[in-house]
Amino acid sequence: MTLSLPRRMVLAALAGGLAVLAYAPFELFPLAWIALAVLWALLAGEQRGWAGGLTGWAWGLGVFLGGVSWLYVALHRFGGMPGPLAGLAIFLFCAYLAFYPALAGWAFVRWRRGRPGPDALLAGALWLVSEWLRGTVFTGFPWLTLGYSQVPGPLAGALPLVGVYGVGGLLAGLSAWIALAWRRPLRPVLAWFGVALAGLVLGRVGWTVPAGEPVSVALLQTNIAQHQKWDPALLPHWLEHNRQMVAEHPATLTVLPETTLPLLADQLPEGYLESLAAPVRAAGGDLVVGLFLRDMAGHIYNAAASLGASPGQHYAKQHLVPFGEYSPPLFRWVYDWVNIPLSDQTRGSARQPPLALGDQKIAVNICYEDVFGEEIIRALPEATLLLNISNLAWYGDSLAQPQHLQIAQVRALESGRPMLRATNTGMTALVMPDGRVAEVLPAFQRGALVTQVQGYAGLTPYARFGNLPVLLLGGVVLIRAWRGRRTFGGPARSQGA
Repeated sequence: MTLSLPRRMVLAALAGGLAVLAYAPFELFPLAWIALAVLWALLAGEQRGWAGGLTGWAWGLGVFLGGVSWLYVALHRFGGMPGPLAGLAIFLFCAYLAFYPALAGWAFVRWRRGRPGPDALLAGALWLVSEWLRGTVFTGFPWLTLGYSQVPGPLAGALPLVGVYGVGGLLAGLSAWIALAWRRPLRPVLAWFGVALAGLVLGRVGWTVPAGEPVSVALLQTNIAQHQKWDPALLPHWLEHNRQMVAEHPATLTVLPETTLPLLADQLPEGYLESLAAPVRAAGGDLVVGLFLRDMAGHIYNAAASLGASPGQHYAKQHLVPFGEYSPPLFRWVYDWVNIPLSDQTRGSARQPPLALGDQKIAVNICYEDVFGEEIIRALPEATLLLNISNLAWYGDSLAQPQHLQIAQVRALESGRPMLRATNTGMTALVMPDGRVAEVLPAFQRGALVTQVQGYAGLTPYARFGNLPVLLLGGVVLIRAWRGRRTFGGPARSQGA
């Protein structure tokens, strides 16, 4: 039965919404395969490129509306934007993100050859390149990249080799092969089992090795409510709250979360930072604290500063959040509708050395910086540990927290390093180099994750080469497909494998 375009788009949107369940906290990873297989099956019956684009757009709209709707909480509840306007802003943002699956859908219909094998290869390359573009254009927003959904599954073993984009392309290609060869499914099913087995074997490979002695760490979850954090009357309370938590949990490495001190460093009471770090320094350790720094020119940075036994150092956030930490050109008017403190910030340098604290060299990333894999591996092989400090209180009790922890699992796998996470409201955790969450604190509770962590040295293939190999491979496939593209509306091709 031939479906009309509106019905195709509805089915595609439902399939995209289904894909959300493949990500954390649900982690039903096979649903990503099913959701994509539905998309390719819908596209296989289409002859018009523009209609293929609309079908891909509908799929993307389903996944993004379902998966990143937590942005509404930041805009409306905490940013003060009127509800209808916040809802419209989120819809438009998701509609933009859906452009990239639309691009893949359009090109697939235009360039496919009508044979399951080559068409599956095309589908994988299109998905890989379109997701990379989404993570790059206009500073990028690679949240819900398909490879993240595979952390619980066998394809996680391929993340240290090809990264999250490569795994997404592999998943897309295999799902397309199964969908397009459903009458003769033996080859694609065998290929799927072969890839799954290879992923399980690769998952047992130790790409990096322990370096140095384990160190004690205390990751502090302050649990300061977002609507109270910036209240001037409560400032003395929050300063004492942070000081008390550090005093209770001194370690070789003690960490407070992103912007845990809601003031510029030069506005803090005299001697406060010294007294904050005193218990850790007395124990021979170092404190890393999230705060705002201001340079001599008046530029403001979202930063992490170290205080303690080692010389003082700092890291300034380099990948800022559009509309939250800076205003893109022509969009200053957005701040007429939202109230976000200290939202006019400056980027840190793209090449900042790891913090040398004791025997460890720690690559710091702040909040959603850890969603950019190639930026994280810049600090390798020098860094022995990864550290993320975040404040996700902006997004309330939503999917943002478990999704962000899943992203940290992928960065640990890609880099072969432990990822330490100290967050305001959750999820504070220790993620091992194999992607396993070793320990995690309950969300929205004050607490400290006190544990031992081992530094690692060496390079995974992904850390050595980044996304370049898979992008080159995808580019070759797309160039060959474009050069041999079929004539629009031409005769049907053979459907043999």
